[in-house]
Amino acid sequence: MRRSSVPDRRCTAFAPGRVNVIGEHTDYNHGLAMPFAIAEGVTVRAAALADDGEPLIEAIAIDLDERDSFPLERPGPAEGWRAYVHGAVAELGAAGHRLVPARLEITGRVPLGSGLSSSAALTVALCLALLELGSDHADAGGRSLDRIALARLCSRVENEWAGARTGLLDQIASLFGAAEEAMCIDFQSLDVEPVPLALEGWRFVIADSGERHVHASSGYNERRRECAEACGALGIESLREASLEDIAALPEPLERRARHVLEENARVLEAVDALRAGAIREVAELLSASHASLRDLYQVSTPAVEATVERLLRAGVAGARLIGGGFGGSVLGLLEPGLALPAGCIEVAPGPGAHILAR
Repeated sequence: MRRSSVPDRRCTAFAPGRVNVIGEHTDYNHGLAMPFAIAEGVTVRAAALADDGEPLIEAIAIDLDERDSFPLERPGPAEGWRAYVHGAVAELGAAGHRLVPARLEITGRVPLGSGLSSSAALTVALCLALLELGSDHADAGGRSLDRIALARLCSRVENEWAGARTGLLDQIASLFGAAEEAMCIDFQSLDVEPVPLALEGWRFVIADSGERHVHASSGYNERRRECAEACGALGIESLREASLEDIAALPEPLERRARHVLEENARVLEAVDALRAGAIREVAELLSASHASLRDLYQVSTPAVEATVERLLRAGVAGARLIGGGFGGSVLGLLEPGLALPAGCIEVAPGPGAHILAR
């Protein structure tokens, strides 16, 4: 039976997807990355339900025309998009946040499995909406939240409920985004440093390879396991503590995985310096170097992704690389000034981070 909503307890939360300029598979290795939030994201319209029976969460995925309902105090295992709803409720409750029965209507403009972090956008938007409904205090768009703590909680939803062993990159990018800025994230200290994106006519473009990826069922978790094995062999906590000399004696494929991570961290720092110096072509060259490493050392590319990279390069981008976990998804390119947008591409630019749109 459909329950009535509480008229004065409503909110709308938005969380963006993200584009990672450079620094792939570094987050769970305590490394460096430089993402930015994008305009496309997930919106959750939430309404508190009347407390006239067992407290429930009702969720509707508008784009999929699918529904779910479960007890607020007993979220259980679920699959697909439902796993994120159940996980968000469970993790917020376990962290001591006050939750109320609610109806959640979910819509999104981030293509699923495209490497633009639709899952993190969904999780962050759900958490913001649930926190807002359960709060007794106005929070000016969620700005008083401890956003690093919330990123950790959202990551637990991905890890424990959806089965994807992701790091914190996607969640931090969604929560800390800002117009006209990327950010350099240090995943060892969790410092987030703004990086102005003054591109002087250059444009970031995205091309979809047409191949969907799913973290939990792809090689993503295997790569994370291989990095942990490399750390165990070296007797260290994370690859951030290693040097190229340290990893030289590792067996294959562990040496290649570790070398990608170490060299990718260096590329992030070079890209930050290049952006601050206005050396945009150098950033494009770093994109291509990152892609070569992801293809050859980390081995997360596919024929469909390679064909998409080549198509973008032929269309005039000065550098391109796969983004996201790999095994499909999208390709990021840096297009020179004055060139037409390649067919089938979209332009992406930094936008604001997750926030409450309306109460």
